[in-house]
Amino acid sequence: MQTRDFDFELPPELIATQASAQRSQSRLLCVSQNQQQLKDFKFCDIPRLLRQGDLLVFNNTKVIPARLFGEKDSGGEVEVLIERVLNQHEALAHVRSNRSPKPGRLLLLENKQLQAEVLGRQGEFFHLRFAGEASLLELLDSYGRIPLPPYIEREAEQVDRERYQTIYAKHPGAVAAPTAGLHFDHALLDQLKQLGVNTCEVTLHVGAGTFQPVRVDNIFEHQMHSERFVLNHAAVEAIKQTQEQGGRVIAVGTTSVRVLETVAARGEFEACEGETDIFIYPGFEFKVIDALITNFHLPQSTLLMLVSALVGRETILNAYQHAIEQRYRFYSYGDAMIIL
Repeated sequence: MQTRDFDFELPPELIATQASAQRSQSRLLCVSQNQQQLKDFKFCDIPRLLRQGDLLVFNNTKVIPARLFGEKDSGGEVEVLIERVLNQHEALAHVRSNRSPKPGRLLLLENKQLQAEVLGRQGEFFHLRFAGEASLLELLDSYGRIPLPPYIEREAEQVDRERYQTIYAKHPGAVAAPTAGLHFDHALLDQLKQLGVNTCEVTLHVGAGTFQPVRVDNIFEHQMHSERFVLNHAAVEAIKQTQEQGGRVIAVGTTSVRVLETVAARGEFEACEGETDIFIYPGFEFKVIDALITNFHLPQSTLLMLVSALVGRETILNAYQHAIEQRYRFYSYGDAMIIL
């Protein structure tokens, strides 16, 4: 399989740069392997597509305000994007500047209110230690900026702190939102509960690598980025019970898929935590999920390859073409699709 097999032309004006006025009023495209016709809905119509006994699996990671700006102590502007919080004061981060800072140098960030020492390199990341008594998460909450995706070419605003976050976010650690969950509001969740649709939660801290392009022609040569995940006992039991009772396990977002299928691929499906660099593309045998709610993804991306694995590349590309013709909004702040 070639990377170009997953390409499509997207008019730039269909890239959503702002969140919809209301979460559940975004649009929803229904794609089914057993139905030739694509169906257009509002996201608030999703109860019509679900049934009693279905299980929605949410990713409860919380986006941290991970972007910081400042200067090096030697001079020169610098931009820091925290990739992974290691402990109370240390992190791995992307650092952009005209010259890479050397170990021992200081980064003076956000009008010199934050000071970070460069401890060294770990692969593509810089190992930083932040000064002061406050924890790194506290510092980021006070001074950091929400790291909007690179294709949203504007500065993050105050409203993004709420809207680039799911309403059920709990565990800080992501630098990109699990965007399929952005469409759910409290009223919709209450409606689904009354319908008899069950829910459970997993955690996968989405890294900036989710936007990393595939730079090889042969997709089998691509190396996935690694992300931290947690699958707890309650989620395992909910999934097993749903399967035993004939319900559908429906992943809300590709990140939930990555957690569930990572654990299933390792053998015994049981509570655990760790790292995943699973790469899912057509031909993959899904062991857990029956359906997926997801946003529209970038051309030639690993996420587009993942959704193609569910119902086939041609089916997905045809659905994307339909979405373009119908003027759906694309990417993180865009509309959604449900793949049955």
